[in-house]
Amino acid sequence: VAAMTGIDKAKKTFEDGSEFPPALDLVAPLFGLVALIIAGIDAGEPQALAVARTLIGAMFLGAITDAMLLGHWYLVQPGLARGPLNELVRWTGYVWPFELAALLWPTGMVSVLNGTIDDGYNGMLGWFWVACAISTIILVFVTRAALKERQYSAVMAATGLLYLAILTAFGMDLVARATLA
Repeated sequence: VAAMTGIDKAKKTFEDGSEFPPALDLVAPLFGLVALIIAGIDAGEPQALAVARTLIGAMFLGAITDAMLLGHWYLVQPGLARGPLNELVRWTGYVWPFELAALLWPTGMVSVLNGTIDDGYNGMLGWFWVACAISTIILVFVTRAALKERQYSAVMAATGLLYLAILTAFGMDLVARATLA
């Protein structure tokens, strides 16, 4: 490159400097965890369920959001290995049953579906929530299937599917929170 551009730069090394302590990378997530627990406690009764819903919801929405954002990065860097994207999609699938269980746990969306809690729309929000919950996990499985394909267009398809999945995932989480509030 130096012969082509005429720019001769010395190679940069960082051997003389001290390394950033990796343990400090945990400071922000620990503050975030404490903040989520406090938010869950403040969310209402029963506190254990509120904290569980908050923590699981953060993991669920975080995984699907990160997967969608990483999918976009793959669109501009086509040569990247798909392992990290596959892992985030897998984690979304792993956390989904816990999100579902936390939102169904009494008093939960079961109460909306059986009419004990009035959603204000004659039960429509409850069924919208069911559609979002089912659609989310279907989209996760279809995204995993798309990522098994070797062509670059599979990553484009997976990113589009993740776009849809993030919409249904937010519907699954936020409709339940709004209805149960």
